[in-house]
Amino acid sequence: MARNWAGTDIGKAHRHTVVLNSDGDVLLSRRVVNDEPELLSLIGDVLELGEDVVWSVDVADGMACLLVNLLLNHGQTIVYLPGLAVNRASAGYRGLGKTDAKDARVIADQARMRRDLHLLAPESDLAAELRVMTDRRADLVQERTRKTNRLHAQVLSIFPALERALELTNIGPLVLLSGYQTPAALRRLGRKRLTTWLRNRKVRSAELLAGTAVDAAERQHTQLPGEAAIARVICDLALEVISLHEKIHDLDKLIETRFHEHELAPVISSMPGIGPLLGAEFLAATGGDLARFPSADRLATFAGVAPVPRDSGNVNGNLHRPHRYRRGLQRVFYRSAMISIRSCPESRIFYDRKRAENKTHKHAVLALARRRVNVLFAMIRDRQCYEAPPSVTAAA
Repeated sequence: MARNWAGTDIGKAHRHTVVLNSDGDVLLSRRVVNDEPELLSLIGDVLELGEDVVWSVDVADGMACLLVNLLLNHGQTIVYLPGLAVNRASAGYRGLGKTDAKDARVIADQARMRRDLHLLAPESDLAAELRVMTDRRADLVQERTRKTNRLHAQVLSIFPALERALELTNIGPLVLLSGYQTPAALRRLGRKRLTTWLRNRKVRSAELLAGTAVDAAERQHTQLPGEAAIARVICDLALEVISLHEKIHDLDKLIETRFHEHELAPVISSMPGIGPLLGAEFLAATGGDLARFPSADRLATFAGVAPVPRDSGNVNGNLHRPHRYRRGLQRVFYRSAMISIRSCPESRIFYDRKRAENKTHKHAVLALARRRVNVLFAMIRDRQCYEAPPSVTAAA
């Protein structure tokens, strides 16, 4: 039976689908609303043209979730073509204009000709939950960093000595700034009463922190313009950062609980350098199933830790980072490699050997991350926890 190829350009409110036959002729071109009845009608009409269909999309999550899951529930084959690839491929087709219909046809035609596209597979509820929670955590951490940087700038503008003395990534200094922000206020309160105030709010090392703040206040007796208004902003920012700390802490506990419910959690967490958070990010990025990766090489490519050649003419051995990879998964392997250098003798030996080969720190860590992909892939394939080689164990 001849195979058809359905390409869908994903939009926020609409989808445009073009169906091609094996010769590249257009069999159907339709724009539908992103609602279940219209999508089901579209799927039925496409299947009437031929049961053997390969669907291709340029967005694989977010606003494409409804269509992708309807197709998976109907047992359809779906491949993913990144939007950047669609944009570049469009230049090779006739016409300079850009329309949803043209993009959908390009998507279908590229899927018809290429055999290297990523196959989409059903995602378990647990993997989907971990993906949502880890994405949410990344947003909260980014927002906390932004507000902390803003807090640093505001304190520096009216009280440089205090900004220099405090570590605003800790809760204690944030609690201090939520109550007192100016040199005059700290001097009036004094070291003893400030210590009591901090202790009543369960701040660790309250006496040391109070002494640091009052000493900083003694070094500045000049009141700067706008100090009162900036002090109010500092108070608000400090309270917001404290709230973000609490949200991230609560989310971390929830992620850890859900991660340990996954069948692969004992295997993944046994790998040196991978704890519940990085393990949850790994499951979220891979869907909790390595069946879509036929080899460790494919997983390494997907994670962006396998360099690709850029040779031309007499230039050989020129390697660079791939353009297409899952950045969240690269973060998992890179960060876990960094941690394992400190905690795993085997990783430290490998890292030192790469450094002795005149590799930079970054390249040595990437090489270690690439090796760890092979190890983790084999562990998951065999459902076996990590065991250090006997020679390394004896040396440690």
